[in-house]
Amino acid sequence: MVRVSSVFRMAACLTQTNANFLCDGKKIVGVALNYMDVVKARNVPVPKEPLVFLKPTSSYLKEGQPIILPKVFSKVAYEVELGVIIGKPCKNVSKARAMDYVAGYCLALDLTAQCHLGNARAAGHPWTLGKGFDTSTPVSEFIPLKEVKDPHNLSLWLTVNGVEKQKGCTADLIFKVPDIISHVSQYMTLEPNDLILTGTPNGSDAFKAGDVIECGLGDLATLKFDVCSE
Repeated sequence: MVRVSSVFRMAACLTQTNANFLCDGKKIVGVALNYMDVVKARNVPVPKEPLVFLKPTSSYLKEGQPIILPKVFSKVAYEVELGVIIGKPCKNVSKARAMDYVAGYCLALDLTAQCHLGNARAAGHPWTLGKGFDTSTPVSEFIPLKEVKDPHNLSLWLTVNGVEKQKGCTADLIFKVPDIISHVSQYMTLEPNDLILTGTPNGSDAFKAGDVIECGLGDLATLKFDVCSE
């Protein structure tokens, strides 16, 4: 099958009029184990600081094109998340000032190759391949800052073939948006249109080719994707 994500991404760059994170962002910053229900379900210690990883922007996917499961992976899982889009250069900012650097938000999926990630964790290896494959970061359109009254009181949901699989609320984030921005900015500069994936509530599980994934963020955004194999 021909890969479509990079072609569609180029087309989107010509038409998007709001914050152009899909095309101009230089990195995607993810946060793992950031919902208390996930920590409890896995019976692991509560993180003392955000557990950060990076994804390439080549993993972006817009609605209208399918999620493509790489043939090298046997188990890929869905994770629905609130995305935070940075509006201006951000380095060594305090938690109190962190929200000044937010341009807006999006609904996102952080697709994860659990088959690869499990082995990588056990060996102490990087997560890059299991997190950064093509089409692993489906995203909605940009949601302007003014449309979100409180980013820490937004419902998240995800269904597979019409069956609810994930349901949560950003109120349950362990590290809130200012915590994440402040922490990451101590180590690397966050630049305009960079995307932060804030974590996923409990319920992440594997899906397969032929499935239809739908998800939503409050009354702000919904997404729907068909799934196919490589």
